[in-house]
Amino acid sequence: MNKIFAQDDLNAVIRQHSEALATQLHAQRESLFPPDAAKTMRTFTSGEAAALLGVNDSYLRKLHLDGKGPIPEVTPGNRRHYSAHDIQALRVLLEKTARRSGDYLPGRRDGDHLQIIGVMNFKGGSGKTTTSAHLAQRLALKGYRVLGIDLDPQASFTSLHGVQPEYDLPQGGTLYDAIRYDDPVPIRDVIRPTYIPNLDLIPGNLELMEFEHDTPRALAQGNAGLFFFRVKEALAQVDANYDVVVIDCPPQLGFLTMSALSAATGVLVTIHPEMLDVMSMSQFLRMTADLMDVIADSGADMSHDWMRYLLTRYEPTDAPQNRIVAFLRTMYAEKVLNAPMLKSTAISDAGLTKQTLYEVERSAFTRSTYDRAMESLNAVNDEIAALIQQTWGRP
Repeated sequence: MNKIFAQDDLNAVIRQHSEALATQLHAQRESLFPPDAAKTMRTFTSGEAAALLGVNDSYLRKLHLDGKGPIPEVTPGNRRHYSAHDIQALRVLLEKTARRSGDYLPGRRDGDHLQIIGVMNFKGGSGKTTTSAHLAQRLALKGYRVLGIDLDPQASFTSLHGVQPEYDLPQGGTLYDAIRYDDPVPIRDVIRPTYIPNLDLIPGNLELMEFEHDTPRALAQGNAGLFFFRVKEALAQVDANYDVVVIDCPPQLGFLTMSALSAATGVLVTIHPEMLDVMSMSQFLRMTADLMDVIADSGADMSHDWMRYLLTRYEPTDAPQNRIVAFLRTMYAEKVLNAPMLKSTAISDAGLTKQTLYEVERSAFTRSTYDRAMESLNAVNDEIAALIQQTWGRP
């Protein structure tokens, strides 16, 4: 006879499993990032540093020999390695002698408005978090001042950046604290630096779901006001501190996503090129358009600088995927980014240790696998960076 669990028994099992899993994840973090369980960014070879700066390796060597800039770590094989902080210091040094302003510090100038990028799709597995994390890190490494916001209660973006919600956020500390209806805190109170220069984080956890529960009550009581402006108004408090904000949205069209959509200046929709995903995206687009109409009718400006589709987990040798990609490119033309994000075991394997591909050493993979994945990621992220520059009126 099949055993039927009482509800209390099921609750106890779920809670027990949740606590056991959280304990194991915490132990894994301590083993991966000793002694204080804090993540650090790896160092970069001179070739990698030169590529990030947009100069050649011989020029970096000359700076080093001339005693200019930070002193790199030199290995027994006489190879130079630069930390992410070294690369940022070199950016500042090179910018001082650059022929054009912004050659090495590509962020905002007078008159440029903050770029807020919402990465969204309400279907899980479309690559939102992978896209958001790699985009935020690449932009920071290229010299932009970036704020990454985890708006997904599942908090995968947060975990990738070394914060374990169950252990590190027992008293809140998410964006919910800054957009709640009763006694919100200044958004500066929930921003924390990361181990990557130029990249700050607002982490997420299950507390974000409170906004989904509070908003209907506030609307019924007439206390919500223009609820969809709450993220935008919170970000206005730190507008001058950043060039780009990257928001990893939850996989649903709820009040959090609507508020992020209202704040966004650019929208990136991730698409896995499989038929079921495309069918799901059709519903997502229809629902999004309806919601944007409702928000616009309330007086909001729902225009955006740009909106693009990103093909994710793409396998060039998969014939059915290629047919769908051709269909999407024919239908949406330039709205589909030229560069797709390829499916790669390197990205998946990096995720096993809660890292992005930018954080792991090339030696951890076969060269061809690593180089192929890195080339794909850089092409995607640099194409988005070009959109940002075009929005600011620069080629």
